[in-house]
Amino acid sequence: MTNSADLATAYAYCLRLANSHYENFPVASFLLPARLRKAVSAIYAFARTADDIADEGDATETERLAALSEYEHELTLIDQARTQHENYHSESAIFIALNDVIEQYALPVSLFKDLLSAFQQDVTQKRYQTDNEVADYCRRSANPIGRLLLQLHSQPNSLQLKQSDAICTALQLVNFYQDIQQDLYENDRLYLPLADFVKVRLSEECLFESKSTKLAPIIRDKYKNIHTLFSDGFALGFQLQGRFGWEIRTVTLTGIATLRLLSLQEDDDLYSRPRLSKFQIFTQAILALLPNVYRYYSQSSLKKISLA
Repeated sequence: MTNSADLATAYAYCLRLANSHYENFPVASFLLPARLRKAVSAIYAFARTADDIADEGDATETERLAALSEYEHELTLIDQARTQHENYHSESAIFIALNDVIEQYALPVSLFKDLLSAFQQDVTQKRYQTDNEVADYCRRSANPIGRLLLQLHSQPNSLQLKQSDAICTALQLVNFYQDIQQDLYENDRLYLPLADFVKVRLSEECLFESKSTKLAPIIRDKYKNIHTLFSDGFALGFQLQGRFGWEIRTVTLTGIATLRLLSLQEDDDLYSRPRLSKFQIFTQAILALLPNVYRYYSQSSLKKISLA
């Protein structure tokens, strides 16, 4: 059994890691109930570092996959320890904290393994043929985070899980379409399905042009899909009470606001990577404070998004 000093040190490490990364969407912010911040930071630390293994630095593909396999092995050990009622031992602050979270909240290890499978896919797969392939990737790269957060808070019903999946997939796709050229230049990775290029008789080469005019119809079609996902999922925010509900409403509104920024760009400027300022994120948090205000503002914001 991990002693309390080691566990406290492990959680402190995870909190520092969570608070040191800028994200469009809050992670372990002050909006969350204090009782959940440590748990959320452990989940975030696991996902953030695994994502960095897949994307950052100059490691080879073999080295990245080996490091991710070590993460998977640790998850298997955690699962075995839980099912066999044995103690789990690790030298990793992240996995010491994560084991405690999994044990406290009875979280499914399978959701963490889904995340890892997506990060492994990041290493080995750089192109996607269809929207369904991209959706399947999001199912494993984004949706587990929402499901884990919901299970930290309470026992979600099937509708809430579906709404969470819709929001998480929407947020993931917003991130993809903010960074189309960056992902291509830095990681040789493209989330626009190749089938779409075939439909409009274009090649990937047009992505290296400074203007996005040729691809605008494809990209705006993706915005429509994201809009549908937010419309399907936004009601989750006013079903959840307290600070946790406030956090989820804020995350949803920041996602919708970012989609609006994307949709307002000119057809020749869809690669410009718009970002919300800290003040804009703060504004969304204020609007999300009261569920009824959130309900009105989220619906109003979705209606204002131009999908032409």
